[in-house]
Amino acid sequence: MVPIRTLLSGLLGAAALLVPVHPSTAAEDGRTVEYRGMRVAVPGEWRIVDLEREPGACLRLDLPTLYLGHAGTQGECSGRAVRRRADTLHLEPLDGAPARADIPTLRVDGPGGIPEAAEAAGGSREVRYALRAAGVMATVSYGGASDAVRDVLARAAAAGGAPGRSGSRSLPAEPASAVAGPKPVRAQQPLTGAGFDTCTAPAQDAMDKWRGASPFGAVGIYIGGRARACAQPRLTADWVRRQAGAGWHLMPLWVGPQPWNNPATGLSTDPSRANQEGFEAAEGAVGAARSLGLAEGAVLYNDLENYTDRTTWDPPVVAYLTAWTVRLHELGYRSGAYVAASSGAKALNEHHDQAPEAMPDVLWVASWNGKASVADTDTGLPAGTHRWAGRRRAHQYRGDHDATYAGVTINIDRSWVDVDPETLGGPAPLSGPAPLRGSAPLDGPARARRPLFS
Repeated sequence: MVPIRTLLSGLLGAAALLVPVHPSTAAEDGRTVEYRGMRVAVPGEWRIVDLEREPGACLRLDLPTLYLGHAGTQGECSGRAVRRRADTLHLEPLDGAPARADIPTLRVDGPGGIPEAAEAAGGSREVRYALRAAGVMATVSYGGASDAVRDVLARAAAAGGAPGRSGSRSLPAEPASAVAGPKPVRAQQPLTGAGFDTCTAPAQDAMDKWRGASPFGAVGIYIGGRARACAQPRLTADWVRRQAGAGWHLMPLWVGPQPWNNPATGLSTDPSRANQEGFEAAEGAVGAARSLGLAEGAVLYNDLENYTDRTTWDPPVVAYLTAWTVRLHELGYRSGAYVAASSGAKALNEHHDQAPEAMPDVLWVASWNGKASVADTDTGLPAGTHRWAGRRRAHQYRGDHDATYAGVTINIDRSWVDVDPETLGGPAPLSGPAPLRGSAPLDGPARARRPLFS
């Protein structure tokens, strides 16, 4: 059984506070710190991490935290999916802040406030505010509602002469190229060989060094989802373009609702509702993929972690992943599923022939047996099966561990990949982007909204 890849490392020590000011406007046990003219009343249970002093610190989304400064190497990141998302606030200079494509950015000018951003498809629950008056980029992350963390930001902005919470004036994301959509790139050349995934997209220097010195040809990147564990300060359309140009085979992962009981990050046990969640996850993943410049026809993977109660979870898991597949096909992308050999892989295999056209095009199976192979026995499939044969498999055979090449250490999972998107079935590239929910009436056949399994 593959353990759920939740964040297991201990709490990072809080970095030294910046210049404190008095009196505190936080709760009685809170603190107030100053950052670039903004006074932040920090709730008492939050950590404070100075990223300039701790460049290896991970921007974790499961611990309430104030992060200060541009992200560093994030070399201390581990884990991929979390049960509980927390309120976090990341403040960094506007100058030099990356043009992130995976979450919306609102520009806030002049007197006004911190608006509530519309929930993006799929619910990644992160949004950025470009505070022009303060010269600060603020990224908020939240588990349920954004009100509490926006209140912290609004008070800080008002105290520093920047916009407060009410009477906001917000403008669309910047830069304009991110709004219009980057030029699509093909980032999935046929590959039979080694791959890795890591919680946050590595720095360009690390990717360049690993391209030359490591055995890896594929890299998994976490492009969104409500259970994503780490922030992605480097994940931009330019990052994707540069890796594609260097020959990396990118494996985009969406970390949607999971087979556990949690109102914020859990999958519904009702197959009808799970079907709708799969539909929504596909729309969220396609929105992120388009913003990152991943061309239509790419395989997008749904990260669905291990579970032990198959009686409860098999029906909603199959409903969820088949709806994910159908909707991705409608939108011009191919479907992949990252599942555990002992649970999700078995559920999909057992229901495969009931609706083979709705099954994921690629199966990425987690079985930490140390074998770099996609053979039936190593992926939990019946011996001699035809299912997912013919360059349609990947096998994650080793979990969280540090690997070092060319002097660069990254915490990774290892996989053996045998995937050729050009030989897959599924959608032909569309002549133009199909509309997502919220931009036009839902398109596609009615079966995309009815569960194939119940």
